[in-house]
Amino acid sequence: MEMKNCSVVTEFVLLGIPHTEGLETVLIVMFLPFYACTLLGNLSILVAVLSSTRLHTPMYFFLGNLSVFDMSFSSVTCPKMLLYLMGLSPLISYQDCVSQLFFFHFLGSIECFLYTVMAYDRFTAICYPLRYTVIMNSRICVALAVGTWLLGCIHSSVLTLLTFTLPYCGPNEVDHFFCDIPALLPLACADTSLAQRVSFTNVGLVSLVCFLLILVSYTRITISILHIPSTEGRRRAFSTCSAHLIAILCAYGPIITVYLQPTPNPMLGTVVQILMNLVGPMLNPLIYTLRNKEVKTALKKILHRTKHIHDI
Repeated sequence: MEMKNCSVVTEFVLLGIPHTEGLETVLIVMFLPFYACTLLGNLSILVAVLSSTRLHTPMYFFLGNLSVFDMSFSSVTCPKMLLYLMGLSPLISYQDCVSQLFFFHFLGSIECFLYTVMAYDRFTAICYPLRYTVIMNSRICVALAVGTWLLGCIHSSVLTLLTFTLPYCGPNEVDHFFCDIPALLPLACADTSLAQRVSFTNVGLVSLVCFLLILVSYTRITISILHIPSTEGRRRAFSTCSAHLIAILCAYGPIITVYLQPTPNPMLGTVVQILMNLVGPMLNPLIYTLRNKEVKTALKKILHRTKHIHDI
């Protein structure tokens, strides 16, 4: 492993979004509402789930978890990007860069695991309705939620250690708007082939296993739905699952595009990362709220109580 004889990097310069010089104001006007809607939408779902006793079920417990992760995931990269676009320093310390990469992959992998758990929840509810409350009891739900945290921590720790055990001696300009593996590895002054192979395999394996488990769950769900005798019953079952399927497509599309390309396209990767960081977390509240009467009813009650208190 050959190293260059140069000083150790203590901070990185985030070069931001490529080919957008002079468009900073336009990008702020575009991105800030997305980020605000992400926080407001996911916070609304979380408040609805916590405040309505009708939503104290496994499905909404996991939906509340997803809202927390969506807010956190978007907040890992968006504030720094917006501050940079506003003219503040593009510098990020080595430690902050490590933290940003860790939490980006930690929260991102948790979402993958959480989508898988939510698919299992829907599978249990539709295929074993009479045993659903026994199978998905509160202890199991908490264990599944904690399991997603632990798996996400292991997954992200491996990627972070692989990336930052490499020496960084300069240059220190990250050709991206946040610290991520594809942008950092070219800056290492050592052989990065192991880190590239393991990160590709790790991300690919997590995504593939989760996707296959979701596919198996929904295959079984589809078979069960087709055996429901009433048209109304089939419609309600499909409606319950459709929001989750749309959210899965929005989540897995960017992952495949960014991390599983044999020859990554930097510009395409940046565009997709922006969609994944800003648009995806904002869409989840819309997907689940617009297609879910119980969440909409809970939100209306909250708004009504708030208006009533304000009038008093």
